[in-house]
Amino acid sequence: MGTSKQEFGKSNINNNDTTIRPFRIAISQKELDDLQARLTHTRWPDELPNVDRDYGVSIDYLRDISEYWRTSYDWRKHESRLNKFPQFTTTIDGANVHFLHVRSPEKDAFPLILTHGWPGSIVEFLDVIGPLTNPKAYGGNPTDAFHLVIPSIPGYGFSGPTLESGWNVNRIALAWAELMRRLGYDRYGAQGGDWGSAISRNLGAVDSKHVCGVHLNYLPTVPTGELNSISNKDEARIEQMKSYLATPAGYMVLQSTKPQTLSYALTDSPIGQLAWIAEKFIEWTDPKISVAVDYLLTNVMIYWLTRTAGSSARLYYENTIGKRGPLPCSVPLGVAVFPYDIVLPIRHLAERQYDIVHWTEFDRGGHFAALETPNLLTEDIQSYFRRFR
Repeated sequence: MGTSKQEFGKSNINNNDTTIRPFRIAISQKELDDLQARLTHTRWPDELPNVDRDYGVSIDYLRDISEYWRTSYDWRKHESRLNKFPQFTTTIDGANVHFLHVRSPEKDAFPLILTHGWPGSIVEFLDVIGPLTNPKAYGGNPTDAFHLVIPSIPGYGFSGPTLESGWNVNRIALAWAELMRRLGYDRYGAQGGDWGSAISRNLGAVDSKHVCGVHLNYLPTVPTGELNSISNKDEARIEQMKSYLATPAGYMVLQSTKPQTLSYALTDSPIGQLAWIAEKFIEWTDPKISVAVDYLLTNVMIYWLTRTAGSSARLYYENTIGKRGPLPCSVPLGVAVFPYDIVLPIRHLAERQYDIVHWTEFDRGGHFAALETPNLLTEDIQSYFRRFR
């Protein structure tokens, strides 16, 4: 590995450089002071009375969180926590790729690459890193240990912004294959939700010689062909999927068509960036599970401080204009289903397209499983990958 230290804000991209560079998050105080000033001088919109969340995030909710953000939230505390994990950057296909590389103390640990989605980040995985890399310390079996690679998607956070078009799911999967090769992992697994699900499936397709299995906590199953003898539960899931496809959410339409226009508002207004992301944490999580506000704000900070609202949204655009679905993935799949996810998969439809060898239905949790139910997700990942050790 390279020996130089790279800090955020200092570009060091060389397309011919394949070295792996140590990285440390080091946000300037000037950036934090600017954020404080913007929060203090927020211009608030009006809100209709008695509309609940029908029109979007409520102003009372945002005022409460923004006041906590302004007066109590401590970025330096969370920056320090992130910096406790080994971080690196490397240049792949012209993009600066940031990643955590947390090796297990167990010498026979299994390599696993974890991929987040939108509007997530590496912050999602903070509570699963310890149990996955060092299960013995958490009362588990040391034979379940993993070496973890946790990259930031190109265009997201410290892997952003991207400098050219074309960074779609397939190109990211190819970059992940190259990343794992550079790290010396000849045989490994992949895991992801949201965009991480699509990227992980494509990774299994483009690097099937080295990817032994893929575990997902999000898998849309589009109803096609004959649907005979389906259960009431699956029929409800099919109707949910049809509704989701018929009337795409506003965020998806905008990010798939005009990400640049959106980027001006989100990059200039921290409250705008907060509202854009907080809405999804409200809608896509289990209402009985409260995600700590510091996790939400640290996740928002990753987008705000790196100015990657626009470049992260471009992933939607790139995959829309490509008009190509996931590549055929022949490696075995494991699926964890959390009941409050955006859409819920139907197993017999998934089995038409994939080699499903593991399927778990949980009674709690939603789209951000690693944040909402880290223990459940950890145990399911461990259970699935035991067959490949």
